[in-house]
Amino acid sequence: MRPLWRCRNCGAEWPCQPARLGLLVEYRGDRTALLFYLSGLMAEARAQLVQLNPERVLNLQDRFLNWARARD
Repeated sequence: MRPLWRCRNCGAEWPCQPARLGLLVEYRGDRTALLFYLSGLMAEARAQLVQLNPERVLNLQDRFLNWARARD
């Protein structure tokens, strides 16, 4: 649900656990493409969330990118 960036199904912050699993399956074998996709969405989310609450400091990296990085 934009501009709040919450899941339509469960109401959690997007990407929620089911969305993350779905993205990992969809981008299986192309982690770089997944990170590029999520980076674009993170920029869009930041712009929309700042408009809703300009005083709030946002660090969306954990929410959008860190979980998707390949583990050693």
